[in-house]
Amino acid sequence: MSVKDLFNLDGKVALITGGSRGLGLQMAEALGEMGCKIAISARKADELAEAKEHLHSRGIDARTIVNDLQRFDGIPALVDDVMNAHGQIDILINNAGATWGAPAEEYPDDAWHKVMNLNVNAPFFLAREVGKRSMIPRRAGKIINVASVAGLKGSPPGMNTIAYNTSKAAAINFTRALAAEWGKYNINVNAICPGFFPSKMSAGLLDKLEDTIVARTPLRRLGGDEDLMGPVVFLASEASRHVTGQYLAVDGGSIII
Repeated sequence: MSVKDLFNLDGKVALITGGSRGLGLQMAEALGEMGCKIAISARKADELAEAKEHLHSRGIDARTIVNDLQRFDGIPALVDDVMNAHGQIDILINNAGATWGAPAEEYPDDAWHKVMNLNVNAPFFLAREVGKRSMIPRRAGKIINVASVAGLKGSPPGMNTIAYNTSKAAAINFTRALAAEWGKYNINVNAICPGFFPSKMSAGLLDKLEDTIVARTPLRRLGGDEDLMGPVVFLASEASRHVTGQYLAVDGGSIII
């Protein structure tokens, strides 16, 4: 197999949660450009419509599904939608997430549960559904969990996100545990750990801390509109067929100092 063939995704079906904007849309565009049929889910129909138009304008086959992953009983219907349309799910990207900022001693119960439900519980329930209905029977699949460098360290001063950090550390070890269990089915499970990328979720923090964050990043910049494209294609393709249970930090080197 040539190197180009290793990265080829023609005919594959990818489900990307939180795919209507930001990092999710960036990854959808990358996989679509490499030949994937794309299904993206999110809570807001208007944002999904904009994302679909954006992907279609680039010649990408894109399907959208309105779904709130915090309502766990809706997860089977999400998988039904993609399976009915395409017959299989080859690639699952657990990207949807939430954060909340508050000092640990004042952290609201509801905020803790919201972050954990979306960042930890939903990815497991969705992976379980996709695994048993498509990947395990076909003995093939790629699962990519979008964790964060926040799961590898504590928060810098001024960023009180204990639930987010905890949930992303859980996502990393969920990746390892599932990879160990499902390797026998030829399913690769890996994680991407982005650093700071401008997004709706990070906007408030970057307004206050961008200069400090950039100064503490060896490459001296934030993540950009194309910086997750290469990593997600690698992990979704046969190029990474002997890689599982790993995390790839895409952070400009912030975790090394």
